[in-house]
Amino acid sequence: MIGPLPALVPMSTAARVDLVRATMVEQRLDHLVVTKPVNIRWVCGFTGSNGTLVIGADTLLLVTDARYTDQAARQIADWHIHADIEITPTATVDLVAAAVAGSSRIGLEADHLSWSQHDAYAAAIGGDRLVATSGLIEVRRRQKDPGERSRLERASAIADRALCSVIGLLDERPTEQRFGLELDHAMRIGGADDVSFETIVASGPNGALPHHRPSSRVIERGDLVVVDFGAKLDGYGSDMTRTVVVGGEPTPEQQRLYDAVAEAQAAGVAAVRAGVEQVGIDRVCREVLASHGLAEAFTHGTGHGLGLEIHEQPILSARSVGILPAGLIVTVEPGAYLAGFGGVRVEDTVVVTDSGCVPITHCPKGLDPRGLERS
Repeated sequence: MIGPLPALVPMSTAARVDLVRATMVEQRLDHLVVTKPVNIRWVCGFTGSNGTLVIGADTLLLVTDARYTDQAARQIADWHIHADIEITPTATVDLVAAAVAGSSRIGLEADHLSWSQHDAYAAAIGGDRLVATSGLIEVRRRQKDPGERSRLERASAIADRALCSVIGLLDERPTEQRFGLELDHAMRIGGADDVSFETIVASGPNGALPHHRPSSRVIERGDLVVVDFGAKLDGYGSDMTRTVVVGGEPTPEQQRLYDAVAEAQAAGVAAVRAGVEQVGIDRVCREVLASHGLAEAFTHGTGHGLGLEIHEQPILSARSVGILPAGLIVTVEPGAYLAGFGGVRVEDTVVVTDSGCVPITHCPKGLDPRGLERS
């Protein structure tokens, strides 16, 4: 049964700047220029659409425009940190150059900065002083503190409740678009600030498309329906997939496909534990599906981290490198897709622990949508 919404607890925001500074020391950086919005938000709390954060060994500067004068001051204060704030309509690069004057190694976020932006910084600062960085803040964002975890838990609970509240609509032969909109609305009125991503509703043969966008196709009795969705709360987005069959007993082929994916998903969840190789989670799911003759039907990775972004490190796939540490929150979502027939995906979000993992998605699983209605 789905219980009450989890309580929210404060996030440990004040220490984040020092965590980034420790990484800067490891990479011998005097300053780091942060331009990726979610990284700026994670470090200092600022959520505006225009901002550049300059982190030094003992300085912190946020550059933004006049739309955000009050908002920036308020959000930084809420983060329990001190930062200087500069307001400018156009001179961001000049202010950054002044802030890093005298430094010999200035890091830029290579995965976010455009070529023209890099050229502007090189002209103002000197290209020989710039250092390309990748994932410097993202690696710190991987492990979630109790406050972040509580937001993901509540967002997941909101999504759980929303699907259970609208699943009966499938019997009314809605279009994929209408069912998706009803689900999105249910998450909103249930407490979500937004949806995590565009809700996927893939019915009948459309289920063979893992990232199908809801269409005007009417969902018919007997259809397999893949529903992949999430709720966003305070910036943190949940992620879950359920597959059901509408109005009646599944066909033997539908049941066979579902059972194989459910078995693979359960094996993947059972394999999640601190200290295991990331690639191992993907491998066990693929081995199960291969044993059912469905190796070629699994066409994407097994899972990913999530938080302020719906796809964060680590990516659990056949190319994954590294060990899972405790404290990460990841999805496990194998699927099987048969062109012209449809598809099945089952996904849960779990917290990695030393002894295994703890799920934070609790919506019932199974092909019968009545199981969701009763929860």
